[in-house]
Amino acid sequence: MTQQLQETVKRLISQIVDPYTGQDLATGGTLQGVGIDGSKVAVDIVLGYPAKSVADELAQRVRDVLQADASIAQATVSVSSRVRAHTVQKELTPLPNVKNILAVASGKGGVGKSTTSANLALALQAEGAKVGLLDADIYGPSIPRMMGVSGKPDSRDGQRIEPKLAHGVQTMSIGFLIEEDTPMIWRGPMVTQALTQLLNETNWVDLDYLIIDLPPGTGDIQLTLCQKVPVSGALIVTTPQDIALLDAKKALKMFEKVEVPVLGIVENMALHTCSQCGHTEHIFGSGGGERMAQQYDVPLLGSLPLDIRIREQADGGTPTVAADPHGALAQAYAEIARKAAALLSLRSRSKSIQFPKIVIQNT
Repeated sequence: MTQQLQETVKRLISQIVDPYTGQDLATGGTLQGVGIDGSKVAVDIVLGYPAKSVADELAQRVRDVLQADASIAQATVSVSSRVRAHTVQKELTPLPNVKNILAVASGKGGVGKSTTSANLALALQAEGAKVGLLDADIYGPSIPRMMGVSGKPDSRDGQRIEPKLAHGVQTMSIGFLIEEDTPMIWRGPMVTQALTQLLNETNWVDLDYLIIDLPPGTGDIQLTLCQKVPVSGALIVTTPQDIALLDAKKALKMFEKVEVPVLGIVENMALHTCSQCGHTEHIFGSGGGERMAQQYDVPLLGSLPLDIRIREQADGGTPTVAADPHGALAQAYAEIARKAAALLSLRSRSKSIQFPKIVIQNT
């Protein structure tokens, strides 16, 4: 009876597809355990990405499917998350205390890359992950202002520096070490060295994800950084405008060159709705991100509107996800964050992969 019920549970759960990975819950490696007590079952599902805000909904879906079967009198379902470290470029190893580094790039400036980076970091944190944010734009650091933090970072031992905590996210930027209006008149090698030091000498604490807001462009600095920094995956931010897409494609090609997987494309400023009359129009064109995604066979993670609140909240030091966590804009960022993290969870782990075992327990 126990064996038969186990097979029934597996069959039923295999009918449920994770909307973020595209895999069913039975064969996708998320079914961690099944407990059986007569006609009662307890199911333990562990996702490979943070999904705090949708965990209850998924648990209810599983529960409904199981309890619809006549052989199951009662079903208890637990849904949690466990983020693993994933592979990085050849000859590089993940940083201590940092499971995964996600690079956010655009190819050009002015497309909202830093705002997107800050909100994605906050979204992952809100979903239950431990997150850091590194401002790699040495020439134009904007993360300190966006995250509402300033001042020199502390050092407990005189060697390593402590990240600033902003809205629950560990944050580091060259902007903490210089005045806001001080220009960085540095050549490429100095910029690369400065970023490497910020990355390696910051005392990151048990991070699931470190978001790196890369400087715009695809020149020597960006290429060198991508070769030296152990990156698990990259996201490309663009607007639908043809000129922005041209540079975004260059950024995508750059990551291909250094063997960093592009997890997807984020289309920013996709449309604008007038706050006075409600008229909606595509100021920068439409469909550009989707066409680019199809051309290069990478997912379009989501489209974000040109909305004055996103700009105002970032300028005020409280990005949208922190300022209005239950609003539609924050939910759009959360959806993008879950999709990116879920796609990363499907990639090879940095250590030997240990497949989960389904354990039958008589409780």
